[in-house]
Amino acid sequence: MLTSQLAKKAAVPTDTVRYYTKRGLLTATKNPHNGYKEYDLAALQRLKFIHQAREIGFSLNQIEQIIDAANEGQSPCPTVRQLLLQHIEQTKAQIEQMKTHLTMLQETKAQWEQEPDSTPNGESVCCLIESWADTTKEINA
Repeated sequence: MLTSQLAKKAAVPTDTVRYYTKRGLLTATKNPHNGYKEYDLAALQRLKFIHQAREIGFSLNQIEQIIDAANEGQSPCPTVRQLLLQHIEQTKAQIEQMKTHLTMLQETKAQWEQEPDSTPNGESVCCLIESWADTTKEINA
């Protein structure tokens, strides 16, 4: 099947198929009559695998690592488990950062509810944001 046909069957943009092919994640043969790249059913299965791995959260570099292990006849499962564990820890850290950020936003909102509105005067655009920036500079100094 042609690039466009593979992309359609996998519900991905044709640019994605081309990019994955360029990176070596997908392989195609060239039709000697017209020079078009042609993909087989194995390429469709590989593309679906890549999509599933991306949905789980694996990067393309990690997916390459997984595919390389499989191509060498080694089970990639231990690597996949380790990568997943790392991803879980990174996600937990991101959640904690987001919780901290949410708390800061909520505290700022509560503080700003007490502040009067101001009109821009050429030196100031919005006193709320400008006073908040001054407060954070004082804290970080």
